[in-house]
Amino acid sequence: MNVITSLKLALAAGALLAVTACSTAAATRDADAGSASIQPPVTMSTPTPVQTPTATPVNESQMPSFSRAKPTDSLGYKLGNGDTVRITVFGEPDLSGEFQVDGTGMISMPLIGEIEATGQSVRQVQRSLEEQFRNGYLNNPRISAEVINFRPYYILGEVSRPGEYPYSDGLTILNAIATAEGYTYRANKKVIFVRGAGEKEEREVKLTSTTPVHPGDTLRIGERLF
Repeated sequence: MNVITSLKLALAAGALLAVTACSTAAATRDADAGSASIQPPVTMSTPTPVQTPTATPVNESQMPSFSRAKPTDSLGYKLGNGDTVRITVFGEPDLSGEFQVDGTGMISMPLIGEIEATGQSVRQVQRSLEEQFRNGYLNNPRISAEVINFRPYYILGEVSRPGEYPYSDGLTILNAIATAEGYTYRANKKVIFVRGAGEKEEREVKLTSTTPVHPGDTLRIGERLF
């Protein structure tokens, strides 16, 4: 083999090695690119639904109730001449009705006649009626009683229109004076004299915007000293 032939063989071998190296590098790059582009699938978790709290309905029967007190709500209020009481005998409309305490302090009822009312509370009157109706008239009577009209009050002395006036719930002394068309020019506007129903002596009361009047009270406006 001559020199020229040897050179040709050497050149051919070098070219083959170069092609092989390039092919290997390209394959490596492709493998790297493929491994980089293939990603594991992402698993999406299902969100847990939020539970909305449910409102508990209010039982109205358990709610406190509020009502304005009336004179008959007080244990101290006693019936007197001029009070009108509604009496209901359940199941007996002919025995029910509105009855006034008369001048002798009595209420006149069907069947049983008169019962004492003056000085009694409506609850005491109710029990007395049940007792008397049970005595030979009704089996197990059920009765309710309530004051529907209170006895009047009286205002005297230094007001423009002294006299008797119907009582209304929540009445104050200043309301009563206004109803009597106000003071005269001689009136003492600082104090008033009050005698309660059934009382013998009057008492001196300082005038305020909230001083109450009770059924049967007698109010007297005195004369001021000049």
